[in-house]
Amino acid sequence: MLDGLSTAGLDTGCRHGVPWYVAQLGGHLVAALADEGRGLADGLAEALDRVARQHPGCDLKNPGTPSATVAILREKSGAFDHLVLADSPVVLEGPTGITVLTDLRVDDVCQDLRAETERFQTGTPEHRESVARLVAAQREIRNTDQGYWVAASTPEAASHALTGTLDAAAVRSAAVMSDGVSRLVTEYQMAAWEDFFDVLREGGPAAMIHRVREVEATDPHGQRWPRYKAGDDAAIAFCQRPYEKA
Repeated sequence: MLDGLSTAGLDTGCRHGVPWYVAQLGGHLVAALADEGRGLADGLAEALDRVARQHPGCDLKNPGTPSATVAILREKSGAFDHLVLADSPVVLEGPTGITVLTDLRVDDVCQDLRAETERFQTGTPEHRESVARLVAAQREIRNTDQGYWVAASTPEAASHALTGTLDAAAVRSAAVMSDGVSRLVTEYQMAAWEDFFDVLREGGPAAMIHRVREVEATDPHGQRWPRYKAGDDAAIAFCQRPYEKA
């Protein structure tokens, strides 16, 4: 799962844009991880390097260079590898409950500007201006030790991803999603993760995204749940392993 980061209308130094960047990174990432013996962080580093080489004429040192969150779940023999870089989570359902794998370092920075943004109704000029100030401040410390890490123009970011491996027996179902979906549980608190998986089993990703939009429609101006925009990009991949007979 790759979720392109907002530019808030600010200069990026790149003539291609975020959608192009995400598409290129996705393709190179799939190719780099074709060998299941290769570590996820190593494959991500190679993909980042290859994308950077595709647009050397752009200013890749611009702090607003196109970037994205990354969430990966890879099945291999007897286990699942996972990687998360920024706030697109991997959520696993297993025999002992729910495991949420996410990277929320972005929440620890620019908290004063975030609080300012939350004072304004979504969609108003004041809100748009405050979001632009927040994004401008965030990207000055993006991919630095003083801030948080995302996929952008340098392979170094991959070494800051959170990675691990779980035994296959610990995973029955899995969902990899953008934060535009996970906020139904984490921010809106309108469902528990157990309910979340029930909806996915019954109606699939489309039903889950529809549920998110229904909830957001009850608060179109972001007064109950302050946010960047009325509805963020929402994408989800869901898989369920067949149960073994006892």
